Amino acid sequence: MCAATEISDITIREIDEVAQMRAVEELQKEVWGTPDLDVVPLTHLVATREAGGVLIGAYDGETLVGFIYGFPGFDRGRLAHHSHMLAVKPEYRNSDLGRRLKLAQREYVIAQGIGLMTWTFDPLQSLNAHFNFTKLAVLSDRYLINFYGEDAASFLHRTGTDRLWVSWFLITERVNDRISGVSEDVNPNLGRPLVEVEVDDSPRRNRLTEGLAHDYASIEIPANINALQQERLDTALRWREDTRWAFIEAIKAGYFVAGFVRETRDEQRIGRYLLRKGKVLEFA
Repeated sequence: MCAATEISDITIREIDEVAQMRAVEELQKEVWGTPDLDVVPLTHLVATREAGGVLIGAYDGETLVGFIYGFPGFDRGRLAHHSHMLAVKPEYRNSDLGRRLKLAQREYVIAQGIGLMTWTFDPLQSLNAHFNFTKLAVLSDRYLINFYGEDAASFLHRTGTDRLWVSWFLITERVNDRISGVSEDVNPNLGRPLVEVEVDDSPRRNRLTEGLAHDYASIEIPANINALQQERLDTALRWREDTRWAFIEAIKAGYFVAGFVRETRDEQRIGRYLLRKGKVLEFA
């Protein structure tokens, strides 16, 4: 990888040539272990881009090291842009490329006259939760069970493909503040979480009557679900089952996911989703 001092030299630009789109196919396989059958192919990239889709790459010299891809659609009857894929080569992570790609996509979509972007992510992935809720200020009131099926081919899907569907309201004051570096004042002391991280990183369910007793609620997750999948798959599967229960019950009770914090408790790193009662559109 290029040295840290050279990260700023990586260029972000549209991908509009066939050879560049071939590189997008290959990067999908490298980042996610996607088999050929499940790769979004060049022909699809060409067609959706012509129909208003967005395909943007991050380049170190002439080498594609990351990309973001999405297409126009509708979300509950409202025109939206769905951001389907964001990938960065492993050796280029922790260099802010994901954020730069997302902000470039945001500018492009706003220029199209669209004010809402949606995407999905695995709610057990703490780093992604931090990026989405803390850095970008997304909101979510939809939990999707096995969105890509139970037997998705990627090595990342050993615990199924449950997803949170997030909404990013692109031109609100809240989002503008967050992407400008203004942090949100959150209070992580929300009483008993619906699901709690035990000292051995296993999950513990708590009573709904305790967790949903106030206008605010929380759901904890382990700091590194990927390590648990490798070392203790049974525990990782319990995390999927217990958090699925918690999100579904909270959303059904009228809560939505408004934030995420990372904490240290007795030297143990954990993540905590912050939920509040109400409607996403009213809060956004």
